[in-house]
Amino acid sequence: MRTTRFESSPLWRGPGAFVALAAIGVAVGLLSALPVVRLAFAGLTRGGELAVAAAWSLASSRAALLATQHSLETSLASAAISLVLGGAVALVATLWDMPGRRAFSFLFLLSMMMAPQVAALAFAGLLGPASPLLLALDLAPPAGSSNPMRGAAGIIGVLGLHHAPLAFVVIRAGLARLPREVAEAAALDGASRTQTILRVVLPLTRGHVAAAALLCFASALGNFGIPAILGLSSGYLTLPTLIYRRLTSFGPSVIGDAASLSLVLVVLAGGSVLAAQRLVSRAPALSSDGRTLDGLWTPGRAARAAAVFSWFMIVLCTVLPFLSLLGSALVPSYGMPLSWRTLTADHFVEVLLRQDVTTRAFRNSLLFAGTAALLCASLALVLGYALVRRWPRLRATVETAIELPYAIPGIVLALAAILLLLRPLPLVGISLYGTGAIIVLAYAARFLPLAFKPVTASIDQLDPAVEEAAALCGAGALQRLRYVVAPAVAPGVVAGSLMVFLLAFNELTVSALLWSRGTETIGVILFSLDEAGLASTAAAVAVLSTLVIATVMLVLDRLAPRLPAGSLPWQ
Repeated sequence: MRTTRFESSPLWRGPGAFVALAAIGVAVGLLSALPVVRLAFAGLTRGGELAVAAAWSLASSRAALLATQHSLETSLASAAISLVLGGAVALVATLWDMPGRRAFSFLFLLSMMMAPQVAALAFAGLLGPASPLLLALDLAPPAGSSNPMRGAAGIIGVLGLHHAPLAFVVIRAGLARLPREVAEAAALDGASRTQTILRVVLPLTRGHVAAAALLCFASALGNFGIPAILGLSSGYLTLPTLIYRRLTSFGPSVIGDAASLSLVLVVLAGGSVLAAQRLVSRAPALSSDGRTLDGLWTPGRAARAAAVFSWFMIVLCTVLPFLSLLGSALVPSYGMPLSWRTLTADHFVEVLLRQDVTTRAFRNSLLFAGTAALLCASLALVLGYALVRRWPRLRATVETAIELPYAIPGIVLALAAILLLLRPLPLVGISLYGTGAIIVLAYAARFLPLAFKPVTASIDQLDPAVEEAAALCGAGALQRLRYVVAPAVAPGVVAGSLMVFLLAFNELTVSALLWSRGTETIGVILFSLDEAGLASTAAAVAVLSTLVIATVMLVLDRLAPRLPAGSLPWQ
């Protein structure tokens, strides 16, 4: 689709240009570059003077090296699990013509959209000695025994399952690029299905496979919720949990030390994400007659086995964790088996009606996530229109800049927000630290790319002739944006905002460092309840938050026919 720059419009040199440049400045400056620069300055200086040696000494201390070792161990091992499971599911869902493939993709992605701390709570409650489900089946470990999920093995297993859908999405995107004729040519040469996969399909998607491995590694490296729930109680610290511990301690050098440690995470995780993006962008485009590998092989014995494996993954990643949470929430107290006699809804009543802190957390999460979604959608609309129609040469640069906060771990972004907004704002003298506004801004910085991509994809598909007609009638850039573009790309704007809400609602990694009394979020409450030993109450909160996420995903799924291809990861 061709684009038009509308250079003759005076509004591109007046209010239209001012609004567009302001959007670029906010997205690139305030939400991207400035926090990262401020973090680097705090990590490499002490008292305003360059102190690289002090930063290196801290990063190479025994505690930091041990946490780095733990992070690398859990991230590498879990990435391998995610790659194998997610890649296998992607192959099955693409190559075999199975019924219900769309529903399967939706349910598989639901497990990743559940917050990491929710997944950790679910598996800890599923396999521990106090598991209501295992107690009901008389399969629970002996009373008083340690929970097998608390420690390195549990962290690796839960991270591996939680990020398997991420590998699925990336590898399936690579498979969608392959024309059907490459597999048909292999079949004509006498290749079996296994040989076709190993010698044709996988080599042609090796860039996406490598990118999936890097993204799973980076996601695991920066994950805070799962190591915090499953590792803090046993003293198994990763880099994100060590940074959290350091920031919650006391001393004049706390923030500087945490910033120095954060730079290690930025280099490892951020570098992996950027390398993955480069691999995907450099993947060669293959010619095709329009037919893809979807549903290549018809049902048969192999297809039935593939379907059994795929739905087993749904049970393992989505159904069992949700049943574990529901079982823990429906028993009167920790350690009781689930039965008709012990069934109770008291914990749901408690968190919804009686506890001020949980009701406030639900209200805050709805408010903060909703505000961040609206902010991201508005910014993405103006920014996307300006870059697609007026300054297309800046598009790649701006996209890379706004993706930077999404590439670095959330706990690093939260620390950068603290450093940037700890003091009152210049000129106005208002402090955002300790308020909900700092959480909203951090959410907006982190999740802006999710709102930006569906909007720009929708504008790319919009016929410029309609805007040309409006321009000939005297409509300026802002008028075209308001009356022509915005209504046409509304589904993409709504989808992007709902995706932001989806991930911000249960978010813990950012809000764990930014919350204060009165600004608690669902993620913070879940973490606090687990630390306090209130497993059943935490499970009730997790069940309710999961239902909210599933509802939003269903709304997005209903919007799918009106969205550009690839706007939703389960399409």
